[in-house]
Amino acid sequence: MNKLVYISIFFLLSGTISACSFTDANGGNYSKQSRLELRSVEDLYRFLTYNKQRLPLISAHRGGPEPGFPENAIETFERSASKQPLIIECDIALSRDSVLVMMHDDKLDRTTNGKGLLSNYTLKELRALYLKDNEGKKTAFRIPTLDEVLKWGKGKVIFTLDIKRGVPLDLVMDAVRRNAAASYAVIITYSASQAAQVHQIAPDLMISASIKTIDDLVRLSDYGIPDNRLVAFVGVSEPRAEVYKELHDHGIMCIIGTMGNLDNQAKARGDNLYYRLIEHGADIISTDRHNEAGAQLAKYRKDNGISTAVLSK
Repeated sequence: MNKLVYISIFFLLSGTISACSFTDANGGNYSKQSRLELRSVEDLYRFLTYNKQRLPLISAHRGGPEPGFPENAIETFERSASKQPLIIECDIALSRDSVLVMMHDDKLDRTTNGKGLLSNYTLKELRALYLKDNEGKKTAFRIPTLDEVLKWGKGKVIFTLDIKRGVPLDLVMDAVRRNAAASYAVIITYSASQAAQVHQIAPDLMISASIKTIDDLVRLSDYGIPDNRLVAFVGVSEPRAEVYKELHDHGIMCIIGTMGNLDNQAKARGDNLYYRLIEHGADIISTDRHNEAGAQLAKYRKDNGISTAVLSK
């Protein structure tokens, strides 16, 4: 029998659970709290199928950068994932010599000490660069490859992989297969036709699809994509209540993006906005404020008696 083990050392959820200490690259201590261990793709299907006792989660946008910890860096992923159960959203680009690397921008200027288009650099040349944090400070961290990221993430997190324009889908699918990562990797798509293309290439992989209306769901169904291969990105504002209901009736979990407007609202008016988003029907919050939003989701899980101990088939 396949088992999905969710190992939690999350002291906020239970007085009987203890936290241990972890030292980050800057010498600071913080609590190492939880990891996801997904042993098969069927575990992932089951874990990301909606039910009333589903586990609401944070998706750390670009891995959850903080001062001293740049976006799309393994060191940042480690820091973010040590604090709470986590999905990591990250970005895949292509070097001049066709190696998949982690980078959001087309150009290197904002996030590294390099200049110009990433696509003009070989992997060896990219390895010579240092990543910068969001305040522009150079760190000691380097640009990772997708292979390195997938190897690191096994038994720790779920990835949602954002494939940047011009990156061949089949190269990404090959990397997922090569690293046996189908049980913890979800492919982000932006249209029904793109979702269909991913499903045709790799029918067992889960897809994050843009579903803002019921018609969007119908289009995906018309392409023959099963409900249990889908997670719905409902947008950066709340959808109508009937959209949440229809998606949940199909067993599809919903991601809302709070990057930008909703994160700014929470900052100005109070972080309990994240709690309310889950109450209204969101299941996953993709955010630039993973620490603040995560604290609200921990409170929601505790208030609603949602267990994080062991889930089994």
